[in-house]
Amino acid sequence: MADDASGTPQYTMGYSEEFRQMLDRRSAASHAAYLLPHLKSGDRVLDVGCGPGTISVGLARLVEPGEMHGIDMEESQVELARAAAEAGAHANATFHVGDVTQLPFEDDFFDAAHCHAVLMHVPDTAAVLAEIKRVLKPGGIIAAREAVLRAAFLYPYDDRAAWEVFSRLVAANGGHPNMGMELKGAFLGAGFADPVAGFSFDYYGTPGDVAFFYSVAAGWFFSPQVIGAATQYGLATQEQFDEWRAGLDEWKDTPFAVGGVAFGECLAYKS
Repeated sequence: MADDASGTPQYTMGYSEEFRQMLDRRSAASHAAYLLPHLKSGDRVLDVGCGPGTISVGLARLVEPGEMHGIDMEESQVELARAAAEAGAHANATFHVGDVTQLPFEDDFFDAAHCHAVLMHVPDTAAVLAEIKRVLKPGGIIAAREAVLRAAFLYPYDDRAAWEVFSRLVAANGGHPNMGMELKGAFLGAGFADPVAGFSFDYYGTPGDVAFFYSVAAGWFFSPQVIGAATQYGLATQEQFDEWRAGLDEWKDTPFAVGGVAFGECLAYKS
């Protein structure tokens, strides 16, 4: 599934308002906590696939007066990131529109490189990691946090089949729905040293969290675009989506509803 004749893969999540709300909840403190102790003032940091910059600006603040560069393929996301940096007076943050397999930076430029939910959507993981390794200084850190969709859940809703369709949509777009489990091996395969892996959850347990997740799922997963893609590629039927939507509605109204999306985290070093 490509979005043009060049073979560029589609970004499964798209850029809907519902998914942008999900991105807006991300911050360096909440979604890059495993990396923060390894950064220091004066570092030069790259945020790969920066999106609207909600994590990037936190990284920029931490390394001041060092530089933070964010890069994303989607110009509209980069514009949002630039606005966020300007609003927060992050003069050390610079954002670029570009391809993560062809980074516009010289060799040995960065002290650290970060990505969140990026490698899971890029078909050629090795190409991205090779580029990140090229632009890192010797001893520089690579840090990634990626989803493990096979471990995502909503309770008490039995939603395994719906998560499986989501996973297969990611895979159909050339992605890796369980990239979080594969990070340590991918880093070693790319020639990085001393990888340290861990796992965490984005958890939805309060009534506000449940309502938020419901609104995102209802607006994104049950959108005509997603249903159309899933039915076109034979991953699910309209009737199945109707059943899943009814189940989601019931889950939202359950007093003890909870949910979570698992992520693998890994740090490694350029030797």
